Amino acid sequence: MIGTRFVVPLFLPAQGAAETEATVVQWYVSEGQEVAQGQPLCQVDSAKSVFDFESPCAGRIIRLLCQAGQTIPYDQPIAEIETEDPSMREWIPPAALAGLSEATVQSQPGSKLNPKVGSAVGILGIGGYLPSRIVTNEELIRHFPGVSAEYVYQVTGIRERRWISGEERPSDLAYQASLAAVADAGIPLSDIQAIVVATTTPDVAMPATGCFLQEKLGLNRVPAFDLNAACSGWLYAVAVARGLIAAGTAETVLVVGVDVQSRLLDPSDSSTCFLFGDGAGATIIGKKEGGQRIVEIVLGADTRGLRWARRWDPGFVALDGQPDADPWIRLDGQPLFRAASESFTAVIREVITRAGWRDDEVRWVVPHQANIRILRAAAKRSGIDPDRFFTNIERLGNTSSASIPLALLELRPRLSPGQKLVLCSVGAGLTYAAAAIEW
Repeated sequence: MIGTRFVVPLFLPAQGAAETEATVVQWYVSEGQEVAQGQPLCQVDSAKSVFDFESPCAGRIIRLLCQAGQTIPYDQPIAEIETEDPSMREWIPPAALAGLSEATVQSQPGSKLNPKVGSAVGILGIGGYLPSRIVTNEELIRHFPGVSAEYVYQVTGIRERRWISGEERPSDLAYQASLAAVADAGIPLSDIQAIVVATTTPDVAMPATGCFLQEKLGLNRVPAFDLNAACSGWLYAVAVARGLIAAGTAETVLVVGVDVQSRLLDPSDSSTCFLFGDGAGATIIGKKEGGQRIVEIVLGADTRGLRWARRWDPGFVALDGQPDADPWIRLDGQPLFRAASESFTAVIREVITRAGWRDDEVRWVVPHQANIRILRAAAKRSGIDPDRFFTNIERLGNTSSASIPLALLELRPRLSPGQKLVLCSVGAGLTYAAAAIEW
């Protein structure tokens, strides 16, 4: 491999201002093939014309991201090419650029719009907290005659999960995880200059759970707030923290993912009641040279999945006495499974490309612990060895926004300096996110 080579996504050029997509009729090349600049790569059918899409540079086709006959939006890449052409470091076609959000454009490798302000931002410390109550499949199947504990494990990958007891609240879990993260970072509490809490299950509708956490920690006058990106929330919050640091608003940010789903599960709904666990994961994000560096972050959302994972009432408890109300978490399994596995695959591919990494450089993929079948499908589609996907869903279940930091905390003893990690998630919305971390 030539040391100066790097990987670039290829986008179709729009043939008209009003066009949004085109169809790849046929491919003229295959993965692994060397191509010359100007060589036709595929035939494309747009609303304006049928044309050959030519390679903008010489290089090797790493991956074809769509099949012949597939219609692709102009803001999605159709292929990845490995090249050493320096001009490609600043190559983003206008149609693709118009379709990218500001956050996405800023993380585009080599783009002039990417100041790399986050290159020295990383993870300073990690902490987690799990309720003490262990709930096994054997306990839950009592409500479902004819369903065995082993069957639940086979379809979900889960044997047990943690649920809160008594008067525990989401901010209590967040507090314990935060103390552990602060201790792990080796900093005084007073160094924290902002708090971002990712949760779909706040203590109350308002004030923010971040403000309750702020009070518990005794941190007065620092910004504290919540965000809701469902299971992708922690990665969204890390991106927000990185932005706060880049903007000069804060130098050290406490980022917490916490969700308490156990009291929002319909005990008669087998599609949800076995999946979810409660927990909190916290990280200290700050300026950092060397290890645990955040290289790239990708965020997005797909409104096609707006109603596939849902709960209409706020809070972490189900309210009674509302006629015609459905207070529970609901999932539409079949479309959600398909979209989640596809989104996992796409966001993994995208963040690896933007980080400028090769697949074989990624030592670990740490996914949101959604469902073992979704994770297996994502591993198969992504081209990354399934053995490099870290899972702990068997013992914790789906802890929503807390799952990635909890998994990262468990994986950490097996990590070595310099290893490359991909953290990724898909959540209700459908939100999706990924981060490239250099340990």
